[in-house]
Amino acid sequence: MEEINENKPEEGLAFVNRIDVQELQESVFKIKEQLQKVIVGQQNMIDLLLVAMLANGHALIEGVPGVAKTITAKLLSKTLSVGFSRIQFTPDLMPSDILGTSVYNQKVADFEFKKGPIFSNMILIDEINRAPAKTQAALFEVMEEKQVTIDGHTYIMDTPFIVLATQNPIEQEGTYRLPEAQLDRFLFKINVPYPNAEEEMEIISREQALENTKKLQKIDTIISGEDIEKYRAIVNQVKIEKNLLKYIADVVVNTRTNSLLFLGASPRASIAILNAAKAFAAINGRDFVTPEDIKSATIPVLQHRVIVTPEREMEGLTSIQIIEQIIEAVEIPR
Repeated sequence: MEEINENKPEEGLAFVNRIDVQELQESVFKIKEQLQKVIVGQQNMIDLLLVAMLANGHALIEGVPGVAKTITAKLLSKTLSVGFSRIQFTPDLMPSDILGTSVYNQKVADFEFKKGPIFSNMILIDEINRAPAKTQAALFEVMEEKQVTIDGHTYIMDTPFIVLATQNPIEQEGTYRLPEAQLDRFLFKINVPYPNAEEEMEIISREQALENTKKLQKIDTIISGEDIEKYRAIVNQVKIEKNLLKYIADVVVNTRTNSLLFLGASPRASIAILNAAKAFAAINGRDFVTPEDIKSATIPVLQHRVIVTPEREMEGLTSIQIIEQIIEAVEIPR
């Protein structure tokens, strides 16, 4: 993935942007500064979370316990002046525990709808694969259409509305496989690796220096919900050439005809790559998309949307390796 520029926007660039992305770029830089007060390494996860936020998408964060998945999501919410809600998924969780339920009010002799924790701006779903299919299905409508329909009434979610979900890929006992329809609703799947030895030492040192100070107290609020909506509007205006649209289409169509894949990506994946590539461009200070922006978005967008054939999976081939092969095979527009 192309690394997002860590430096503040430089003056005197050789081109003049058609739209002003400087404020967006500076805000992203400040948010990353805040997160780096606590989080060591994990730059790829932070970059992808910020891109997902600006591209109006949800993110599935996958990694073993203890690699800062949940704390990063909580810290990110602290940098934003928006509502935050955390839902711990468990095998006995019911759809009404998430969405809400109608309760009879004796004073007015009628039922009133009591909103569930999903009614917020940033939703952290911890261990999403621990709830059964019935509860998972309760998320389909709200993740795709930003609304909830209960007892014939439709409730529109406030904006911005972002779902960040975590899951452990190793532990299988007491977990349920996420439905393909739900996976398709996540813009990104973000793989979180272990830190290296140097980062591990830094983590221990920072923890020792914290003493009784809570991590969340170190984080300042940077932008509001209105700012997020404004930046999303800027991202939507980012220009992309027709030949790059064809490049995205060629990559996605290749997943459907590839003999190594049992299931290819849908048109929703093409749109996701487009939106994510625009966000990458804006964060890097450009108002136009480059092939590198598309490459940066392709693996996190596609890896959870395709299924490797059983034969190749038994051989140890992963969806990421196959997507990398497809990217190499499809000609880059010049």
